[in-house]
Amino acid sequence: MFRTEISMLAACALAGAAHGQNLADLSLDQLSRIEVTSVGKRLQRVADVAGSVYVITADDIRRCGATTLPEVLRLAPNLQVARVDGAQYAISARTGTDLLANKMLVLVDGRTVYSPLFSGVFWEAIEMPLDDIERIEVLSGSGGTLYGSNAFHGVINIVTRSAGETAGTLVKGAVGTSERFVTLRHGAASDAGAFRVFAKKRDAENTQRASGAPVRDASRHQLAGFRWDGGTPQRQFTGTGEVYHHRTEDVLGERDYHGAYVLGRYIEDAGGRRTQLQAYADRLVRERSRTIRNTVDTLDLELQQQQLPTAGMDLLWGAGWRLYRDDAQPASPAALDLLPRRKYLHLWNAFAQVEMEGAAASRFTLGLKAEHNAYTGLELLPTLRYSWRPSEDSNVWAAASRVVRTPARVDRDVASPPLVPNPSVRAEKADIAELGWRGRFGSGASASLTAFAHRFGQLRSFDLNGATGVFANNYGGWLRGLEGWAEWFPAQNLRLKAGMLLQHPRYDAAAGTSPQPPSVTLGNDARHLFKLGVAWDVRHNVWVDFHVRHVGRRPAPAVPSYLAADARVAWRPAPSVELSAAVRNLGEPRHVEWGAPATASLVPRSLLLQFVWWP
Repeated sequence: MFRTEISMLAACALAGAAHGQNLADLSLDQLSRIEVTSVGKRLQRVADVAGSVYVITADDIRRCGATTLPEVLRLAPNLQVARVDGAQYAISARTGTDLLANKMLVLVDGRTVYSPLFSGVFWEAIEMPLDDIERIEVLSGSGGTLYGSNAFHGVINIVTRSAGETAGTLVKGAVGTSERFVTLRHGAASDAGAFRVFAKKRDAENTQRASGAPVRDASRHQLAGFRWDGGTPQRQFTGTGEVYHHRTEDVLGERDYHGAYVLGRYIEDAGGRRTQLQAYADRLVRERSRTIRNTVDTLDLELQQQQLPTAGMDLLWGAGWRLYRDDAQPASPAALDLLPRRKYLHLWNAFAQVEMEGAAASRFTLGLKAEHNAYTGLELLPTLRYSWRPSEDSNVWAAASRVVRTPARVDRDVASPPLVPNPSVRAEKADIAELGWRGRFGSGASASLTAFAHRFGQLRSFDLNGATGVFANNYGGWLRGLEGWAEWFPAQNLRLKAGMLLQHPRYDAAAGTSPQPPSVTLGNDARHLFKLGVAWDVRHNVWVDFHVRHVGRRPAPAVPSYLAADARVAWRPAPSVELSAAVRNLGEPRHVEWGAPATASLVPRSLLLQFVWWP
């Protein structure tokens, strides 16, 4: 889904950021030329994309002071990120924010990381060296035509740096008031290829409730992995792999995650075609004390081919197959069970997308994905996109798409009194319309604005029928909103960023039904979100960064709105050493982001001291 080399300009910008690039080395032109794959499943300049996509660069990650992937994702103004406790997060684009959010597709180097158990992501199980990330593309809106049924509200595409960009040794460690970690990495490059090996260990402490009582949510994370890149510009090979073990305390004892994956990719540029073949195997074991042990084995194969543009037309097509082997072994079947306990799930898909040049600097994109799943059979996911460049500095675009979210094991197979299995649960559906503009103002400012409207059908509901309950499809509704962001360089050593999200969801129960409130199954969303970031190069070796966010209230359970600010100061006393101090939540000492305030885990103010060494 990406290639190991990017354009010379973007490569210099991103690779330099990993070692402390100054703002004077960046420009809006360079940033607009960063290439992404999320919207078209092929490399496109951000400025040309007909979609609402925000890019978190390696420089953004380095300067924000975050230590985990969910905290990094707070930088994206088109994402809602809420910390549930010391280890768990509720993350979604637009609506559907919930601990078990099930409508965002998350990719790491082309590998899908959502769970077939509930179609969502166990964020506490995704730990990675943040220094190895090249960029994170956050696409809000439909991604279903290219990525499949779970790209309902969008795609988070995490792209790591090629092994050739991480040659040498890196030692990174940190200690703080609530966590500590150490990362080790070593890489080398030769004419035969490049490799890196890495390891990370991170420990986080318990949080507290408003009463001062500790919450059992301390966590321990360990991982080790590798990446290898080789071949020629015409024939490229990539191999990655990782083993990991994450353990988090909870009220029942602990949640334990361990697993491994290996991925291989081959890309060939020849004969006017770009062909990519990718395969990966993955195992994830999740075990929660006194509830259930769930083992998921995944095998995935994907082929895609891009015909290089001819006569103003660009064709992209592909096909894929995925097999899940899901094995659930309950500790107490009378309290929680999945029936059947072992299940094989096959997922087949084929897609095609054509992009054509139109008159007056316009382009049309028409795409269709046919996907067959084990629950609802064949689903068709079409999209139509249009973009118009009235000038070199602006892009007006529009899109219309159909997306689905197919049932998961929890929807149909779970048995947890009073909940009983329901084999009739259907796919959730949405029709999405978007209108956007992206542009630059002179040499120092840029902005992006998107208006969106979603029409929902067959949304998942929880219905009570006497003493029993079932998941069903008895909600429909609408979502209307506006999201946007802007960036301004008032001086060579100063960058300002701002972002906002305004939205109004409405859910209506089907006639003759009375399901539980939509917050039970559809999430608890803030209606507005505002963010501001400041990056200042005080000197050539001193950097100051400041981020503030205001998040609106959540209705059910009621969570008050809050204002939070983070700051980081970094100093490089020598070319191979960097020292930094990061303070998170400068405002109130503690605040609630998720759950009823009386019993919720409070997000604390924290201090982190960090050391990085490139020997």
